[in-house]
Amino acid sequence: MQPYQPAPYPTARFRRMRGSPSLRALARESTLSVDDLIWPLFVMDGINSETPVPSMPGVSRLTVDRAVAAAETAAELGISAVCVFPYTDPNLKSELCEEAWNPDNLSNRAARAIKKAVPEIAVMTDIALDPYNTHGHDGIVRDGLVLNDETVEALVRMALSQAEAGSDILGPSDMMDGRIGAIRSALESAGYANVAILSYAAKYSSAFYGPFRDAVGAGGALIGDKNTYQMDPGNSDEALRLVARDLAEGADMVMVKPGLPYLDIVRRVKDTFGVPTFAYQVSGEYAMLKQAGLNGWIDGHKAMMESLLAFRRAGCDGILTYFAPEAARALRP
Repeated sequence: MQPYQPAPYPTARFRRMRGSPSLRALARESTLSVDDLIWPLFVMDGINSETPVPSMPGVSRLTVDRAVAAAETAAELGISAVCVFPYTDPNLKSELCEEAWNPDNLSNRAARAIKKAVPEIAVMTDIALDPYNTHGHDGIVRDGLVLNDETVEALVRMALSQAEAGSDILGPSDMMDGRIGAIRSALESAGYANVAILSYAAKYSSAFYGPFRDAVGAGGALIGDKNTYQMDPGNSDEALRLVARDLAEGADMVMVKPGLPYLDIVRRVKDTFGVPTFAYQVSGEYAMLKQAGLNGWIDGHKAMMESLLAFRRAGCDGILTYFAPEAARALRP
């Protein structure tokens, strides 16, 4: 088949299809829907209170009751899923991260409360040890090294605890080798065959995570960096190998993180595998767009919507974004 060649000007005038809102809508290749959004929520201990996250304007840590209210708002807006991240009391952190699989830890209490109040919304939970680790790492640390296999054993306990609490989607974000297969096998054996895994398959060692680490209380605790287990930002082919591995081990969906700086990876993953592909518009991306909008340097609303549409254009089936409720309101007919 010969490549398409447009007719020469003036027979072909591309501006014809840009001449009105209705024509632009007819010709639009990618669209954004509220169904594409997952709203991350930070939860903390306490009752009926919230604490703003200074580095994330408009985002707060919520007590469980307020997280339930947020989930109710999400359902009213048509948002299909929320993702729970805990701000763990420093006194509960340890070198072996035992609080991560405590049936009554903060994340599990929030998941149970949300599912009880809003059963129709999907609850996603995070599988990584950094909120529970005295070193701030995603895995167990010994003699300065992040241990892979010992961490995977802990992650399996954590996954089973979250499945028992009612989580619909488990999000392993730790980047340990072999964790998807181990978690999937444990879920099947324990009777949780229908719990989905959204693997952070291509998670890069990025400078864009700083505000998130503040929000979950892991930033100040972090010793060193995460370069030995998160991906090198210069690598692209490796992302495809990681996605292939996680799918073979039982992941139902895959994630690219961060989002906007890695849309080329999203496109490659979607084109190569054709599986449900997600990206996380991470805290640093959110903070930059939000603060620039608040300062009047950009049109914050238009930049938000343009950025989310860019994820869809790159091939995303869904986006984790702190803009979810604001975008959902904007998408209302």
